[in-house]
Amino acid sequence: MANTSSKIYVAGHRGMVGSAIVRQLLGAGHAPGSIITRTHSELDLTNQAAVRAFFQSEKPDQVYLAAAKVGGIHANNTYPAEFIYQNLMMQANVIDAAFQSGVKKLLFLGSSCIYPRQAPQPMAENALLTGPLEPTNEPYAIAKIAGIKLCESYNRQYGASHGVDYRSVMPTNLYGPGDNYHPENSHVIPALIRRFHEAKTSLAPKVTIWGTGTPLREFLYVDDMASASVHVMNLPKATHEQHTSPMQSHINVGYGSDITIAELAHTVGQVVGYEGEIDFDTTKPDGAPRKLMDSSRLKSLGWQAKVNLQEGLTRAYQDFLKNTA
Repeated sequence: MANTSSKIYVAGHRGMVGSAIVRQLLGAGHAPGSIITRTHSELDLTNQAAVRAFFQSEKPDQVYLAAAKVGGIHANNTYPAEFIYQNLMMQANVIDAAFQSGVKKLLFLGSSCIYPRQAPQPMAENALLTGPLEPTNEPYAIAKIAGIKLCESYNRQYGASHGVDYRSVMPTNLYGPGDNYHPENSHVIPALIRRFHEAKTSLAPKVTIWGTGTPLREFLYVDDMASASVHVMNLPKATHEQHTSPMQSHINVGYGSDITIAELAHTVGQVVGYEGEIDFDTTKPDGAPRKLMDSSRLKSLGWQAKVNLQEGLTRAYQDFLKNTA
């Protein structure tokens, strides 16, 4: 059982995942005062001296590293230097400062884009570093791979001598409260929620979706991701080590099944209450035919997703209405 009196630093607490981790910790009985957070204006994680000073003064017991510079294909393609530099710096600064200040437990959050573009489906943890990455988000993926390897390297060098136990989880596509509904920069679920909502309010007779609708995608509700993160953080060391290896320690976090983009579009339309037609512009690109994570490692460690897509989309739409519509 987790020690609810631990001081826990959640880096990136304003993001979709970080805010869900804070909700999860509060729900598990952690006192609000035991959870340490800093906004970007209070602490720039790319500033090494500032990060070191913060860790030396706060001395947290545990760290959830959910801070990252994130974006869709357009942002990744337009700002590759910012994506690789800022993510590398944040991770390196936080992980090393955590070690220097005596933090024993840290959880690093990565991304499914760490896997090769042509990785066999479903993508298992051992697919890492077996082939070329998707070019559009390669800089971001390289930074995330470096984060996993930072954790592993600190464990290998300082695990026995200093009790360091730094772990990594790789989520599939996430959605839910706190998502980004920006018209150009959002991911598929928030983009569809916005489009169907706007079509409903403007009484548009049809909504056109890019591509054929046949690609398969996996989606996980963000509070499920938070619960998996806390679950992995609190696993006994022996249990975690039994299911991982020193140089392949990351754990996939997925829903466990995928659906077609066409099914997704119809489900979002139904949740939003859009009654017009949905058609597909087959002249537009589809992207990868399938992206599914193999989450059997996590399942064998006693965790499974709870929130199904219909329920998760209903909650996500309520969040959209409350915060943007």
